[in-house]
Amino acid sequence: MGLHETVDVDLSPVELERFSRHLTLPEVGMIGQKRLKAASVLCVGSGGLGSPLLLYLAAAGVGHIGIVDFDVVELSNLQRQVIHGTSWVGQAKTDSARARILEINPHCQVDVYEKALRRDNAFEIIQPYDIVCDCTDNFPSRYLVNDACVLLGKPSIYGSIHRFEGQATVFNLDAESPNYRDLVAEPPPAGLVPSCV
Repeated sequence: MGLHETVDVDLSPVELERFSRHLTLPEVGMIGQKRLKAASVLCVGSGGLGSPLLLYLAAAGVGHIGIVDFDVVELSNLQRQVIHGTSWVGQAKTDSARARILEINPHCQVDVYEKALRRDNAFEIIQPYDIVCDCTDNFPSRYLVNDACVLLGKPSIYGSIHRFEGQATVFNLDAESPNYRDLVAEPPPAGLVPSCV
């Protein structure tokens, strides 16, 4: 979808009320809100980064959200992974995230992939989405998300955080854009990068 393309979707009366504040913003307006509804975003990881991102994507009105995560909700996750709640401890993060997204925006289509993203499934999972958000916490996953997005021609939004420091950037926006491997050609030696746990 190009920057200035119009989209052929309608907003229901309930959606018009729900997103009424967006509609008054010149930077969003009716066209922007329809574009959000027509958009599809895949979030790889629903932990410390993916959790708030998923909440905001749903609240903003993104119409199709995919979630890739193989992990279960643990009590120690709850202080920073705000999409999950106490009643979901021991259950799949993808199911917890889907339930919360649908509470926020019942008009959103949510697809869950309760599995690790791997070489044998990355293309199939990523292909249907307009944008991929890399909210992973390890180098092999970051390279896999990057490489699949480059080969499929998909923009990827990368984020990472450690304690009080964070990084975010957009990769592969077009054929001339840099990608993650241009920034980090190879992973640092084991033990050099601190763990997020």
